Amino acid sequence: MSKPIISIQLYAVRDFAEKDLKGTLQAIKDMGYNAVELAGTYGLSTAEFKNLLDETGLTAYSAHVGIDEFEPDATATVEKYVALGCKYIAVPWLDLKDLPGGENWASVQAKFMQIAELCNAADIKLMYHNHDFEFNKLPNGEYILDELFNNVPQMDAEIDTGWVAAVGLCPAEYIKKYTGRCPIVHLKDTIKTEAGMEDRPVGQGSQDMPLIIKTALERGTHCFVAELDNAHGITSMEAAKQSLDYLKTLEVLNG
Repeated sequence: MSKPIISIQLYAVRDFAEKDLKGTLQAIKDMGYNAVELAGTYGLSTAEFKNLLDETGLTAYSAHVGIDEFEPDATATVEKYVALGCKYIAVPWLDLKDLPGGENWASVQAKFMQIAELCNAADIKLMYHNHDFEFNKLPNGEYILDELFNNVPQMDAEIDTGWVAAVGLCPAEYIKKYTGRCPIVHLKDTIKTEAGMEDRPVGQGSQDMPLIIKTALERGTHCFVAELDNAHGITSMEAAKQSLDYLKTLEVLNG
């Protein structure tokens, strides 16, 4: 089995990327990352952004794409991310009114079915990335997140371990629920403080990352994305490097 892809969500280093996108991409490559997950293209055209990736030797393996970006031309949006080299598109979040149980769910579900078909035809897969609020329960007892995946079977799961842990669930056990349907996992390590949950570089929080990664690999995951919404006490670039340095030490990833 080939080694899994280790990527970083560019949102994690957005403060650096907004000031010097090319320099930030090069620094990420120099750290040892070979792939990134996109969160926008910083005002650049598809060709301009692809040139930056090529120049720095990075692959945009996946991208977070808001559902509004598929309007008015979903086909063109899918083609854009195919041209950038992406194999996966993840809708990063939805408002509760657009999720199962919400007033707009029927129309959003139909839209997801359409987008998933377009993605499949272009040899790219559609995913949904969770936060914590999708673990609210519906009257039928299901989590909103599970109901979403039940109702859009063509959509894969991009499980975010930090948000799963935040609601008191075990990320490894939850990943098992989506065996064969969770190609990418977000590794977001966290600790609980008086102010709430805080992000930490991967390996420096409270989560059992070796167990999460081992379980995910056994269940079909082949890409892990390091992510912090906010770094604490260090810069976002330092957090990105510390996350990768830790992942390099894990036998489950490198043995």
